[in-house]
Amino acid sequence: MDNLSVSMKVAAAGLDVESLRMRVVSENLANAQSTSDVKGGDPYQRKLVNFETILLRESDASSVGVSGISGDKRDFQMTFDPGHPAANEAGYVKMPNVNPIIEMADMREANRSYQANLEVFKQARELIGMTIELMRSGR
Repeated sequence: MDNLSVSMKVAAAGLDVESLRMRVVSENLANAQSTSDVKGGDPYQRKLVNFETILLRESDASSVGVSGISGDKRDFQMTFDPGHPAANEAGYVKMPNVNPIIEMADMREANRSYQANLEVFKQARELIGMTIELMRSGR
């Protein structure tokens, strides 16, 4: 496999991973206030995308992939609201372990990584097109 094709394959993998990451961050933000429906139950748990390195054997290059989506193990926040349907015996409600500021920073980072991978893909495609034109004019 030629280097430009490998570059496009790696960039495409980066686009897929960052797209999934943006979807998960969006889901976290959308559920930042989602509590349980049952008394003392657990609220929405923040999700995290787990990355993995993938070796592309045919080109001896590395790419990125998703090994899974896991729940954030940090503790839930407790808010005093005795009238809430999910309040425990002491009147506290478990709130999601989602921090909107962290989610927005993650979204920004994922967006920038997505843009960088898109630029690599565009450049590789342009170089392949230029190579084809050079080969055509060389006849």
